[in-house]
Amino acid sequence: MRYLPDGVWMQKADKHTIEKIGISSMVLMERAALKTVEVMETEQIRLDKALIVCGSGNNGGDGFAIARLMKEKGYLPTVVFAGREQSLSMECRTQKEVLERLGLMSCTEIPSKEYTVVIDALFGVGLNRDIQGHYVDIIAQMNQISAKKVAVDIPSGIHAEKGCVMGNAFKADLTVAFACEKLGCVLYPGKEYSGKVLPVEIGIDLAIFKEELGVCYTYEQKDIGRYLPKRKADSHKGTYGKVLMITGSCGMAGAAYLSAKAAYTAGAGLVQIYTVKENRTILQQLLPEAIISVYTEYEEVQLASLLEWADVVCIGCGLGMSETAEKILAETLKRAKVPVVLDADGLNLASRHMDILEDVKAPLILTPHMKEMTRLLGCSMEEMKEKRRERLLDFTAKYDVVCALKDSRTIVSARGRQLFVNTAGNSAMAKAGAGDVLAGTITGLIAQKMSPYEGCVLGVYLHACAGDEARKEKGEYSVLAEDLIWGIQTCLYNTKEREVL
Repeated sequence: MRYLPDGVWMQKADKHTIEKIGISSMVLMERAALKTVEVMETEQIRLDKALIVCGSGNNGGDGFAIARLMKEKGYLPTVVFAGREQSLSMECRTQKEVLERLGLMSCTEIPSKEYTVVIDALFGVGLNRDIQGHYVDIIAQMNQISAKKVAVDIPSGIHAEKGCVMGNAFKADLTVAFACEKLGCVLYPGKEYSGKVLPVEIGIDLAIFKEELGVCYTYEQKDIGRYLPKRKADSHKGTYGKVLMITGSCGMAGAAYLSAKAAYTAGAGLVQIYTVKENRTILQQLLPEAIISVYTEYEEVQLASLLEWADVVCIGCGLGMSETAEKILAETLKRAKVPVVLDADGLNLASRHMDILEDVKAPLILTPHMKEMTRLLGCSMEEMKEKRRERLLDFTAKYDVVCALKDSRTIVSARGRQLFVNTAGNSAMAKAGAGDVLAGTITGLIAQKMSPYEGCVLGVYLHACAGDEARKEKGEYSVLAEDLIWGIQTCLYNTKEREVL
């Protein structure tokens, strides 16, 4: 697990380290500069013709320190001071003056010559307004130079929280991030401007981030094995949970199949699919491991019996928008005493009667994509894109649910919990049925007695890692939803194999 702080929280961590731990700002700056040079050398970036563009703040101070360290190694970088003399921070002024005493003077414009690397130390994580004036031109010139591009901590012009471009932004091939990758370098379009992000340790104490609701976090590959439910030698199918999948309308057997198979693949012990009669034969052929129960119309007694049987319920994948489907959803949410995963058509039906979410007694896990979320919130897509974090937090504050907002960067929110931001996955997963696989994966993990929040977070990450495995095998264009199930199998097998070794 690693934190993804925004600019405000990173500045708080800096202050905490300086004032409470006692590591001075200049020491942190020296370490930051040293690590940046080390990373560039490790990445085999040519430093013989380097351009370093510095601003007036501490990010600029990092740049001046980098220039000095490069000079000590025998390089002669070109240093441009693009900031304002009257705005220099104390640390930046000190680093600039030291560099000048060593005979390396800075200029105020970028000289027109050949460079092997452009190092951006113009603005740091504190930037909170659009770039204007000559800074726009400076960044444009930096971007136009044919050389490797390296950002110091964060590309200048990228908002450290939202990831948006603030007027103009430096487009890096490599970002050397101090202590943590910043949230803005994970979210799009900031991700596209950050290139390869390599966090480095410089001594900043991250203890203040622990359980702080304003700080996001993400998982790494090693976390899959750490958080997976353990399998017991002395166990049976009932040990790993009974799943009820209320999925699949006429012509949508695929959604029922994909979600049920994903639940089994994630480790659930027994899966029963409750679907329309027309789907019985095809589902028995596709997934003989599943129990198939069917309906032709709303049957209250049968549904009540199935809900009593289940340890977890998944409802909505291919369910349809019929009157029967609407009654089944309402009765499920009314009667359920176990966790319910609500997806796809289930979400669209619920958006017609939002008060139903307030009356649910069972733990509820929602997995909407952006369009489905606009229906739940009653807002436009433009607003959703602009304020997705704020609107998601508002939603989970109002409704006591776990919500995985699916997008290129899926975010999981729950009341009183830190936001999880998924950093795995790829565009090959943008295929019909991928959401059904995710819903089934989350359901299968919760069936094994994971909490709704932890099961949702791990399900989102495992599903995304499965997409990365599938892309390795099938390429960017040809991955199908069922390949994600193979990817889950591969991830879980590799995880357990590593544990054995």
